[in-house]
Amino acid sequence: MVVTYVQHGAPEKRDLEAGQFLTPDQRQLLLESLKTNLRPEYRRRIEIMLLADQGQSQAQICTALHCSQETARYWICQVQTGNMHNWNALPIGRPKTINDQYLERLKELVSHSPREYGYSFHSWTAHWLNKHLTREFGIEVSDRHINRLLKKMGLSTRNKSSKAKNTKNPSETEGCGIVVRNLSSASLTESLKLWPFNPQKISSWYS
Repeated sequence: MVVTYVQHGAPEKRDLEAGQFLTPDQRQLLLESLKTNLRPEYRRRIEIMLLADQGQSQAQICTALHCSQETARYWICQVQTGNMHNWNALPIGRPKTINDQYLERLKELVSHSPREYGYSFHSWTAHWLNKHLTREFGIEVSDRHINRLLKKMGLSTRNKSSKAKNTKNPSETEGCGIVVRNLSSASLTESLKLWPFNPQKISSWYS
């Protein structure tokens, strides 16, 4: 797919000055970078920022580049905050596609609490798993794809929280179980009053 970043028929200098976030020099630098032999994910980051600079919405960018909303949102934010130079921040040595190492790491993450990795929440979501793995591996996928990978491995982000909920109060999960509660002395006295105890009748049973 060819994505056009300048309007045809208009002077190039004018187009370069029409950006919402980039200076003419910054825009020209990104355009020049696209002419080099870039990794696909690097090229996509630049394209997202250029389209955002032209005023394209997140939805329009996702449709044009076939990228996830999370990816588009992140790089739109980067260009809006003047961090356009971060497009090549990730080291070149990262894997380009999902591999066994990625899957093992996903399995490891979902088997542990997010708190063990410095997060404040207790349960993983596909969004946060995806975000964490993107930082580690530089592989950007959709949250829906993370859920598909978990399903293939027989895992779920709900496993841990559901298990904790089921084991929290065993008496509530057993339909006919016995529930033992602490009785106060007042309630115990009240219960004894309702018990038709007759000492003389009891004695007659053993006479």
